[in-house]
Amino acid sequence: MSIAASRRSGKAARGFTLIELMIVVAVVAILAGIAYPAYNDAVRKSRRGQAKADLIELTQMAERYRTVNNTYKDFGKPGGDGTLDGAWGKSPRTGTAYYNVKATTHNVTTLILEAQPIAGQGQDKDSKCLTLTISATGEKKVTGSDPSGSCW
Repeated sequence: MSIAASRRSGKAARGFTLIELMIVVAVVAILAGIAYPAYNDAVRKSRRGQAKADLIELTQMAERYRTVNNTYKDFGKPGGDGTLDGAWGKSPRTGTAYYNVKATTHNVTTLILEAQPIAGQGQDKDSKCLTLTISATGEKKVTGSDPSGSCW
């Protein structure tokens, strides 16, 4: 039976009109425009969480090092330039690194650990959470547009 014959017999042809299809495409585009940036922000936040956990773990290792050696001097430094040995110099320690981690000792009783963003992680929303810093005393700081500490 042809389309013309089905219309004459009272049965409507089934299918989508171009307008209906364009409305669906527009709704999907709007949802994707909202969801994709939110997804990227959540991924950056989870990577930042991993960097924070790595800094805390390194702080604990530094305290154990200081307990044994009575100094922070040379903690994890193969070359003395602040770069941590092996996998500890990045976060996460396996896979793609999103933060470079370094240790700075000003004297035998002072240690500062920093996690600096790399590989797209520096595109954190409005650059509010960039370099994460923790000292041997537990003082936490962050550079960026929101240095109030909400990133920690």
